[in-house]
Amino acid sequence: MSKGTVFIISGPSGSGKDTIMSALFQRHPEIKLSISSITREMRVGEVEGEKYHFISREEFEEQLKNDEFLEHNLFVDNYYGTPKKPVIDCVESGKDIILEIDVNGAAQVREKLPEAVSIFIMPPSYEELRRRLIGRGTDALEVIEKRLASSLGEIGRAFEYDYIVKNDIVDRCVDDIIHIIISHRLSCENQKNLIDEVLNKC
Repeated sequence: MSKGTVFIISGPSGSGKDTIMSALFQRHPEIKLSISSITREMRVGEVEGEKYHFISREEFEEQLKNDEFLEHNLFVDNYYGTPKKPVIDCVESGKDIILEIDVNGAAQVREKLPEAVSIFIMPPSYEELRRRLIGRGTDALEVIEKRLASSLGEIGRAFEYDYIVKNDIVDRCVDDIIHIIISHRLSCENQKNLIDEVLNKC
């Protein structure tokens, strides 16, 4: 049985990641989503285990000390991290898994799992990125400008990724990501078991 693959998906605030991920999993429910651990309080509407495991700071730091994370980050005094074991177990069982993480987390994962395939979601333009951030209507202009500056910093690191997919039309963007996943599944490296199966029956 072939192993699964770890796919990293990153993108700046305003790139449309949530919409893309939702559409991707609707079309390919066999692909798993890595559930991050986080130490902040659960927000209204969030469900334990859906996107995050909500754990205490003490528990997170103990797991961190035991090297149980593929990547982690400290943001606004809260820890975020990707537990290692569920990801490895998923891949070993032959299933693909997606890690939706930022550029810093992606760099940590690539260091530990260089075989991971990384995809960066790119907004179509600076103007569209700014329009999307303003269009949310949830932040003051000062906050939007800070988010915009952070987003541009992430975009500047897009060259670190294996693939860049532009999100101008959601369905087309999802199609592109699916093509990358299928193409990787069909690569010679991932089809060695098929070669062996045919040759062994000669």
